[in-house]
Amino acid sequence: MRTETDGSPASIAGTRASLRQLVEARQNMLVPGTANALGARIIEDLGFDAVYLTGAGLANTHLGVPDIGLVTVTELADTTARIADVTSLPLIVDIDTGFGNAINTYRTVRLMERSGASALQMEDQVFPKKCGHFNGKGVIPLPEMLGKIKAVVDARHDENLLLIARTDARAVEGFEKAMERAHAFIEAGADITFVEAPINVEELRAIGQLPVPQVANLVVGGKTPMLSQAELKDMGFALTLYANAALQATIKAIQNVLGHLKTNGSLEGIEDQLAGFIERQRVVDKDTFDALEKRYTGS
Repeated sequence: MRTETDGSPASIAGTRASLRQLVEARQNMLVPGTANALGARIIEDLGFDAVYLTGAGLANTHLGVPDIGLVTVTELADTTARIADVTSLPLIVDIDTGFGNAINTYRTVRLMERSGASALQMEDQVFPKKCGHFNGKGVIPLPEMLGKIKAVVDARHDENLLLIARTDARAVEGFEKAMERAHAFIEAGADITFVEAPINVEELRAIGQLPVPQVANLVVGGKTPMLSQAELKDMGFALTLYANAALQATIKAIQNVLGHLKTNGSLEGIEDQLAGFIERQRVVDKDTFDALEKRYTGS
């Protein structure tokens, strides 16, 4: 496991360029989500090719609230920097609606680029936004979203900082309007488009034929069919997000383990559901810090 990147412009630029190559290959890369640096370490340790900083996961994990637009841009930038500091993988960051109008979006891009993001996902919902698989969403007028996309293109210094332009119009205006928006996003400069929450295989197949790389977002209990990596690859998708699979697993694990503790007064009988002490230290790369301590103190 790699403890940290060197943080140099060349290193970050190389990571972004590698993500572009992976996306353009359209092999339907699986991208798990996390809301913290520990999750990013685990994702890299398991051999995935990229990490997704999930806005919903950040709201749920750091604030203990639903995904309804309560995370601030500074909270997101801080978390981006923490994750980028401990993984060499490309980091895709969910910037929600850009945190305001086109000018706010411009500043958001500058913050996220400095924080180490390799790609930014921005959606066309009204503010405050909602989880893509919630009901009751609204979308901003198309010209306003196109202005935001142009702001992203202008704000980034590295052309390999990819823009994933997401539309939530499927649930608001219907599938055809959502596809029209995706085409307009491409013309405005989006590198990747993301039609959120299609409801059947036929819609997924149509999305996969759009001219730039596409994202599928699979949510257990959500609106989109849970197809396999191979099936979505055959449809033309470049990557599939499992944005909150780790979060859902974490909630279940905490409920199981601490529920057992509350009921039984001890962890006896459930130890096999806990990572061992040695494994826990391996995941956070303690050996590297031990080596640094020895180097600098001689102890």
